[in-house]
Amino acid sequence: RAQDIFFSLLALLILWPILLIIAIVIYIDSPGASPIFAQTRVGLDGREFKFYKFRSMIPNAEQKLTELLEQNEMDGPVFKIKEDPRITKVGKFIRKTSIDELPQFINILKGDMSLIGPRPWVPEYFENFTEEQKKRVKIRPGIIGLAQVNGRNLLNWDQRFQYDLEYVNNLTFKMDLKVIFKTFKVVL
Repeated sequence: RAQDIFFSLLALLILWPILLIIAIVIYIDSPGASPIFAQTRVGLDGREFKFYKFRSMIPNAEQKLTELLEQNEMDGPVFKIKEDPRITKVGKFIRKTSIDELPQFINILKGDMSLIGPRPWVPEYFENFTEEQKKRVKIRPGIIGLAQVNGRNLLNWDQRFQYDLEYVNNLTFKMDLKVIFKTFKVVL
């Protein structure tokens, strides 16, 4: 926890001017909408929390989802399409560069998340997980995890969970270092 607090504070102190500029650009791109998107997610021990990201979609994107469901390109209870019309111009850039994830350092400071761990899921998906899949909430969810550095959206539903469970079952400092170094490689 001390490591999470230290690195999230450091990141926020270093990145605050960039975060402010991004928020302004998002606000200009989507006037009247909050630059921060908050969504309920499931965290440690199944507790729900508000998950923060920079807004990358139009303000009413969740309502328009039902119109696009038949175009889903992912398996399992996950929705993704390559040319999602709900994503804004700025949103395409911040998603591609993972800048949209930076507000999650606030989630880390609040204690809802960790720097490294399985990604948090929305409650509707979590309800349908098997008992084995629910083991992933034994630890705090993270900004980065094994699934993200080993294929991200190229992984199928089962592969994602295998990486999450591998991390949960083999939680070590060495594993964290492995994820951190792979993150730098993937980002570059």
